[in-house]
Amino acid sequence: MTQKITPYLWFDNQAEEAATLYIDVFKGRPGTPSGESKVVEVTRYGEAGPGEPGTAMVVTFELEGLGLIALNGGPHHRFTEAFSFFVSCDSQEEIDHFWNALTADGGEESQCGWLKDRFGFSWQIIPGRLMELLSDPDPGRSQRAMGAMLQMKKLDIAELERAADAA
Repeated sequence: MTQKITPYLWFDNQAEEAATLYIDVFKGRPGTPSGESKVVEVTRYGEAGPGEPGTAMVVTFELEGLGLIALNGGPHHRFTEAFSFFVSCDSQEEIDHFWNALTADGGEESQCGWLKDRFGFSWQIIPGRLMELLSDPDPGRSQRAMGAMLQMKKLDIAELERAADAA
């Protein structure tokens, strides 16, 4: 990895499981070329600990070419919504893919395109079309789109457009 700044995620003991899930989710999205999401390296705990020897200590991986590091550091720190990944989506199919995959097996839906995956990490699954509607030069259209968004959990592009166009 050659990026200067890398997100570093602290897990209790699920770093390898989380990296694998995230890679599978991004590799499985509509229109993704293979190879942009992958595990780069896994460093395992040795006899000196503090983790069980042979278990993953640090997992270096990439999502869509973005380098990330996941640490199995124990239960001392938890994720909060203060840090999340914003995923820009081009279609409802893409929104549905990410939403369904990341809320599966214990993930939680939140409001306005936000969710927490089963590890408690927050994601924003947002259509690019929403950003266009919210910046519409017609303040009525942008406010109607905002009002519709505020009523949704998973964002629905068609419904956001209908709301914006309603008079």
